[in-house]
Order: sequence, then C-alpha cells, then structure tokens
Amino acid sequence: MSEKIITKKNKLFLKTILKKINNNSSLKKKDDIIITGINDLSNSKKNELTYCKNSKYIHFLKNTKASAVIVSIKFRKYVPKKSIAIISQQPGLDFAKVSNLLYPDSYYSKINYSNLNSEIIRNKYKNLKFGIGFYVEENVKIGKNVYIGNNVTIKKNCIIGDDVIIGSNVVIENSLISDSVHICDGSIIGKKGFGFKFIKGKCLRIPHVGKVVIGKECEIGSNCVIDRGSVKNTIIGEKTFLDNLVHIAHNVTIGKNCILAAQVGVAGSTRIGDNVIIGGQAGISGHLIIGSNVKIGGKSGVVKNIEDNETVMGYPAKPFREFVKENKWIKKLI
Repeated sequence: MSEKIITKKNKLFLKTILKKINNNSSLKKKDDIIITGINDLSNSKKNELTYCKNSKYIHFLKNTKASAVIVSIKFRKYVPKKSIAIISQQPGLDFAKVSNLLYPDSYYSKINYSNLNSEIIRNKYKNLKFGIGFYVEENVKIGKNVYIGNNVTIKKNCIIGDDVIIGSNVVIENSLISDSVHICDGSIIGKKGFGFKFIKGKCLRIPHVGKVVIGKECEIGSNCVIDRGSVKNTIIGEKTFLDNLVHIAHNVTIGKNCILAAQVGVAGSTRIGDNVIIGGQAGISGHLIIGSNVKIGGKSGVVKNIEDNETVMGYPAKPFREFVKENKWIKKLI
C-alpha cells in the first residue's frame, strides 16, 4: 500500500501551486520545484510540502526535511536552509488549499459497484468466511483465518491481517488492521476526520490523506469511530481496548495496552502513551501529550498535558488528591 492512501492529481510545480492558492510569495527560478505530495513536519521528505502555524511544533519545523514549508513571517527564521519558506498570513488555510489541489478525490468515498457480486469475492479470497451483504473494493489485501459478519464494507486501500474478526455493519477504508484484531458491530474505521477552515464565512474542508493503523491484538468495541489522519496516520497501539461508542479523531496516536471506556472522545493530534486507562465519558482536548501509566477518571475533561504515572479527575482534570480535597463529599465514597 502506498504511503498516502488517497489518489493524487498530477505533480505540480511550486509556482503553479502558489498561483492557484492566490499566494503572492516570490520564488527564485531554482526554487520552482515539483511538489509530489504533502506531509507533516516530522515525516516530510524531498519534494513534499508541509506547514507550521503553532509554536508547539517549532522543534519539528527546525528539523523538517520538506522541500517547501508554509509559515507565518514570525516562523520564517526557523525554516531550514534547504527548505523553501512560503510566507502566509494563514498557513493552515493555504496548506488546506494545496491539499485540495494534490488530492482532489479525498472528499468523498465513491462506491465501485462492479465488486458487489459475492462470487467475485469468493474467487478472489478463497479462505475468507463472510456473511450476507459483504462488499469489498480493489486494492484490498485480506489475510488468513479472517471472519467477517453481515453487511460489512471494506473499501479501497486496506490491509486486513491474519486471524481478524470483523462484526456486522462495519465500514473500513484507508486502514491497516494488524493480526488478531477484533472489531465489533457497527464500527466505522478510516473515514475522513472533522477538519475545516473558514474562508469568507464559508467552511473549506481539509483533505484527509493519511490512514488508520491498528496494532496487533486490539479490540474495537461496537459503534466506535476512528478517523483517518489528515496528513499523518491515526494509530492505535498493540493490545489496546476500546469500549463501545468511543471516538478517536484524526492524527491521534494511542500507545500499547491502553483501555478506553465507553463514550470517551479524543480530539485531533493528541498523543497518548502506553498503559493508559481512561474512564467513561471522559474528553481529551486536541494537540495534547498524555504520558504513560496515566489514569483519567470518568467524565473528566482534559485540557492540558499530563505527565507519566499521574491520576487525574474532574473538569478541568486535576490530580486526584486535589480533586478529592475540593470535593469532600467524595471521601464518603472511597
């Protein structure tokens, strides 16, 4: 499977891109390079374009290997000498426009109706066991001993490992599902995330060209939603368990051996360490770092980073002892 799962348009010269997004940055003739794709700051390579709009990511900006970087004027000094700085008043908005140019089919998922015939599926995947209403598109690899329920859709650009169990009414696209994963009924994995920018009072959707990667021996409960990454991947570490009705937003990374109880929501680009336990209905804000061995109480609202080995509770979430001290009635319950 290709690194980017969305089909790209023709490669474009940087000067052409700037003209199409109405960016007036001037380029030297030698800087009018071909841009082959987009990526995040830390994973960008030669001939790729990225952006930075937040001081949290200055370290990654200083070390990026992207050929071109869209930044505000105040971040220009951090752009490496080998990268071309594209100055913008709204780096995130211009990056979204570039994404739309390079990945025009990232908005909508079209159905290939030619693959609806179950006989075609049986001939292609001879050892596969599946129920009624199973639909699979092209560019899909399915391993050994895989069991698939009724009314399941596996769309393009998916790899399903060995010994995977997929319940009924599941939709998977743009995803890598590792060995021995169990996905329960009704879950949706790999759909585009919730990302947009405002232009003159109207919303411009940000393309999502990453994928979802689920590690070995994970369990995904019923009616969970895991969004694919906007630029990088959304990752669920090995042996992590998601209860029912959990939502994981784009670009989130969750470590190994984590447990997320029902109705937990994790906002975009947050990183969660290993061995983390999150109680039911807790909400985690975006762009945070949650350390390893952390425990988060049910219905908590996490709005800042949490160090390793901490236990927090409440809204805003605070150390557990502090929470109990402020809410003396809880002492009667523990």
